[in-house]
Amino acid sequence: MSTTLLTILGFCIIFIATTAGSSVVWFFKNDISEKVNTVFLGFASGIMIAASIWSLIIPSIEGASDWGTWSFVPAVVGFLIGGLFLVFLDRIVPHFHSGTNEEEGLRSSLKKSTKMFLAVTIHNIPEGLAIGFAFGAAASLGDYGAFVSAFALALGMAIQNFPEGAAVSLPMKSATGSRLKAFLFGTASGAVEPIAAVAGYFLVAGLTTIQPWFLAFAAGAMIFVVAEDLIPDSHLASNPHLGTWGVMIGFAVMMVLDVAFG
Repeated sequence: MSTTLLTILGFCIIFIATTAGSSVVWFFKNDISEKVNTVFLGFASGIMIAASIWSLIIPSIEGASDWGTWSFVPAVVGFLIGGLFLVFLDRIVPHFHSGTNEEEGLRSSLKKSTKMFLAVTIHNIPEGLAIGFAFGAAASLGDYGAFVSAFALALGMAIQNFPEGAAVSLPMKSATGSRLKAFLFGTASGAVEPIAAVAGYFLVAGLTTIQPWFLAFAAGAMIFVVAEDLIPDSHLASNPHLGTWGVMIGFAVMMVLDVAFG
């Protein structure tokens, strides 16, 4: 498979998986149970944690090898800036967390369903950027193996996007009273990922000297989402074993993908 096809496929599958997950709203009458939601969000958390380490932070440190013993600096700084970027988005974008029933961002008169949609969209931006950065770095290296590794990251994100899409569309059905609207909201929330991926690709492919910083930036943003939103929304304390195993299995799946393909 050509590198161009791998890149296009990597950008597409993350959106397709979210759309497929959102489509379950047509087959379920009620929202998913709290236990199933805990497993879904725990699994997504594990995928994102493992992806941040193997696909982003480690390559960031390796990419700054010419810094010698200070090769960790771009990774640390980029990681923290990624977290600050999510803090900035949380402060300015009005959104609603269905898991914790909390509103954040600037005051607005937007409907609850729109704020729920924006909350998920914020989560998906760093995921899309991470995939774009990975493929952009691969393009600058010109190494086929790097493209395969980037595709493994996209595949891992796609796997966690399916249950995430379901976890978005089903609560949205209750908020909107419409399966069609819930499906469209869930699908649209995933559309931001390939858009962010394309932006990240061209940004990193053209600025090779700061690739380590961008890779760590994406990792920091994703870890922030996991700690700030996914784990609290999963109600891990209510179902600790289910949630913990969800995290561990998600972590293991992403680790296997990255090692096997990388």
